[in-house]
Amino acid sequence: MRAFLEAIEARAPGEELAAIPLPDTYRAAVVLKDEVGMFEGRPSEQKDPRQSLHVQEVPVPELAPDEAYVAVMASAINFNTVWTSIFEPLPTFGFLERLGKESRWGARHNLPHHVVGSDASGVVVRVGSAVRNWKPGDRVVIHCNYVDDQDPSAHDDAMLAANQRIWGFESNFGGLADLTVVKANQIMPKPAHLSWEEAACNALCNSTSYRMLVGRNGARMKQGDTVLVWGATGGLGGYAVQYVLNGGGIPVGVVSSPEKVKLLEDLGCEAVIDRKAAGYRFWSDEHTQDEREWRRLGKDIRSLVGEDPGIVFEHPGRQTMGASVFVCARGGTVVTCAATSGYMIEYDNRHLWMKLKTIKASHFANYREAWEANALIARGMIQPILSAVYPLEQTGEAAYQVHHNLHEGKIGVLCLAPREGLGIDDPELRAKVGEDRITLFRRHGA
Repeated sequence: MRAFLEAIEARAPGEELAAIPLPDTYRAAVVLKDEVGMFEGRPSEQKDPRQSLHVQEVPVPELAPDEAYVAVMASAINFNTVWTSIFEPLPTFGFLERLGKESRWGARHNLPHHVVGSDASGVVVRVGSAVRNWKPGDRVVIHCNYVDDQDPSAHDDAMLAANQRIWGFESNFGGLADLTVVKANQIMPKPAHLSWEEAACNALCNSTSYRMLVGRNGARMKQGDTVLVWGATGGLGGYAVQYVLNGGGIPVGVVSSPEKVKLLEDLGCEAVIDRKAAGYRFWSDEHTQDEREWRRLGKDIRSLVGEDPGIVFEHPGRQTMGASVFVCARGGTVVTCAATSGYMIEYDNRHLWMKLKTIKASHFANYREAWEANALIARGMIQPILSAVYPLEQTGEAAYQVHHNLHEGKIGVLCLAPREGLGIDDPELRAKVGEDRITLFRRHGA
């Protein structure tokens, strides 16, 4: 891959990139099928991604007609990579086996190693014979919705496709590598004013937050809406707060330290709750929730903004869902994705049905939603929330940081890019947006 890196750094034309021979192997972060039992018997918090994620050479797969090879300059860590690395809730090799049964091209994915990663920025170096809109030399970012567009269920809303998958989690050849294979309908233009690592950290979480709050498939936030955002400086919450502010809403951010309170205030969020300082205990024991704590949270929210939140941006899951349903306004919406604190949810259904509230499920975003969310990044209207960067060799440490919530925003990973700060093609727009705004999370994370 060294020849590709040198050509990219020299801004070589696409024809020159396309003429560089592909290597037989490339460097990638992987989990191994024969290690799926390595953490058996340990609680989740004792399962260590640094032990299960390996950076090694893997074979270059064959390219399908609707795919492209992308030289990956940078990637990022998401919770699905953490789950893959600790083999929870299931080892991902079952996903790869099912994909392998679908077609000749699917069979490539069923391997004894799984290349992980669901975010990337980089440069197209080859395209398949059916690819029309992309060519070698294009600077791109990649979203993670992996779908067969020949299936009728994939149309209207691709997230409802019968065989919808998340690239790098339910498919192989993910973004934490020097090279990746992606479908043409995963590719989007790289925001020209951002570095490789700043551009790489956005697609998954930014698109997810966009669908949850803005798109017609989510809560459809409108001007003046009060929105409670859990984990408001995290990978999802950091984008959610920006969408609420941009859309004329009133965000109420929930965080867990004075440092995160300050970060939110610098982001423009005036109503902030430090849950650790408040000492909420929504669960009085493993099996019992405490409604008095829900009421206390609701009172604290009203003291800040004068009303109950019409929308609750919910992603922690088990620890917070009971409180989310309770504090949501009459007729309001709890929009939920993921469940980082546990999947088995409990809430008091009386507070849902008697007050006509809605729980709305959301999962990533379709291509149009991801494209629209990326366009807002490219215009400088939404900022990256990159807080730290690791080299590919330290992918395990980066995943460990996310697993134990030791970070703000998103953690980036340099793949082919030799150092931070490269890949900025529009310094004028960067100056107009403002270095302080673009690097806010990075400065707080330093």
